[in-house]
Amino acid sequence: MSVTYWTRIASPVGELLLTADGEGALTSLSVPGQKGGRSVEAGWRSDPGPFRAAEDQLAAYFTGELKEFRLESSTPGTAFRERVWSALDDVPYGATTTYGEIAARIGASRAAVRAVGGAIGANPLLIVRPCHRVIGADGSMTGYAGGLDRKVWLLTAEGALG
Repeated sequence: MSVTYWTRIASPVGELLLTADGEGALTSLSVPGQKGGRSVEAGWRSDPGPFRAAEDQLAAYFTGELKEFRLESSTPGTAFRERVWSALDDVPYGATTTYGEIAARIGASRAAVRAVGGAIGANPLLIVRPCHRVIGADGSMTGYAGGLDRKVWLLTAEGALG
């Protein structure tokens, strides 16, 4: 039986729920009310120990001192989702991209944009894997599992929005 560790961390966008596997690799970061977000389950172990690096890096991110996370993570998904998530990791701090641009980066057709959106929506590592940097082709704030108010807050804090 594998172990799941969890902790909660206060942040400017609400309390964050972090989970990690038995090796200490981050497996999820959720916010309250998140569509598809995690909830603490029976048998999980509350232990802030595996999350010290994540807590330090998140604190630095929220103060604008950290532009790129360097955390060990374990978020298995389908090959398609993993390609999309890898493309998200390449979107720099303070920049935005579109669903179509992500599709193009991974070599998917224009018709795959909806599937790209589904993979982005299934991202288990909000904030750390910057799905908030993906916007609509017309510049609109579209879909964010953590809520559009958080997406706007994150993009504003990064300087991507005026």
